[in-house]
Amino acid sequence: MKYLKHILILLIATTFSSCTVKYNFTGTGKIDAKTFQVNFFQNNADLVEPGIDRTFTLALQDLIMNQTNLNLVSVNGDLTYEGEIVDYRITPMTATAVGSNGDVGAAQNRLSIRVNVRFMNKKKETDDFEKPFEFYYDFPGQELPTGATLNDALKTIFERITQDIFNESLAKW
Repeated sequence: MKYLKHILILLIATTFSSCTVKYNFTGTGKIDAKTFQVNFFQNNADLVEPGIDRTFTLALQDLIMNQTNLNLVSVNGDLTYEGEIVDYRITPMTATAVGSNGDVGAAQNRLSIRVNVRFMNKKKETDDFEKPFEFYYDFPGQELPTGATLNDALKTIFERITQDIFNESLAKW
């Protein structure tokens, strides 16, 4: 019993005196900032889908708020994200013969979105960057990218792009 008490005290002492490096589940380590801002990402693509600029801006804000303890501000953030949607493109991926007359159509289409991002860190300017991020969503050729198909596509694409932006700016992966 006496040994058990000593082992328990030793275990508790080592638990509270562990390393001082902070880790979290997002892999960001220590962030030397308190605030961030995400400026509106204007849709400058040749093919404009209404509303995706707002949807993307909010998706990036939500991801950073959910994965860090940073506070969202509208001006003078320690970290600033800005940029524009530069490409919204639908391309056929595979062809198939359709109908009795032998017309060729798309069996599968791909929606691709590219976003140009400028990241500025007031506390550590060496972290600043400007680069494009792109992802895609494949959907059946007989469907149009509207309604539920478009919503699924945007959710998938924006989840990937925003996570890539987060990893590049804060997780350093």
